[in-house]
Amino acid sequence: MSDAELAAHLAHCAGKILLEVRESGMFEGKALGKAGDQTANQFLVHALRQQRPDDGLLSEESKDTDERLSKSRVWIVDPVDGTREYGEARSDWAVHVALAIDGVPTIGAVALPGLDGGLVLRSDTPIALAAANEKPRLVVSRTRPAAEAVAVAEAIGGELVPMGSAGAKAMAVVRGEAEIYLHSGGQYEWDSCAPAAVAAAHGLHISRIDGSPLIYNQRDTYMPDLLICRPEWAEPVLAQVGTMASA
Repeated sequence: MSDAELAAHLAHCAGKILLEVRESGMFEGKALGKAGDQTANQFLVHALRQQRPDDGLLSEESKDTDERLSKSRVWIVDPVDGTREYGEARSDWAVHVALAIDGVPTIGAVALPGLDGGLVLRSDTPIALAAANEKPRLVVSRTRPAAEAVAVAEAIGGELVPMGSAGAKAMAVVRGEAEIYLHSGGQYEWDSCAPAAVAAAHGLHISRIDGSPLIYNQRDTYMPDLLICRPEWAEPVLAQVGTMASA
């Protein structure tokens, strides 16, 4: 398999495993999220170690080491992005499998197992962007909308669309269900690497909210913010965020 084929296959298989864990009826509440996370993570880690033994690996559910820092190629995975949504049997959760090369989100697959019978969006099979909505839609957290996103929406006449996981939000922009995903509440590399790779392959703008590039495989995996949006909205949104930062 090529790297892109491997990423998509693993994301799809992990999604199926997660659905089976949930449908087993053995777990409820937080126990379901924990069981799903750990089971999917074991599959992804073992598969990547088998298929790409020389590459580095960073997973939300595995202990991090410094080994990956010496690698040019590093797989970055999130077995369940949106554990709460997964446990609630909602559709807005995802599985992320990405390959960062020299810090750049190069290959990515985002599985949305609860949507359309198990949709997987891939960096190697981009689809044409749908027509933009006349009134820009900004996807935000269901529970804690980022203050910057709320302010930007007000400034540009946008509409807020509450949604679950980071992957679901980013893929909503890819799929034409929103125009802008602006996040400033803090994330980690596994939350955005695969979505960023897929979004970039589909012609979307990806950056930090100050316009600087998203860089992965850092010693500190914390990533405070990001912007994924249609290219025509990048400049207005970055300008508005810059105005707020300097106020």
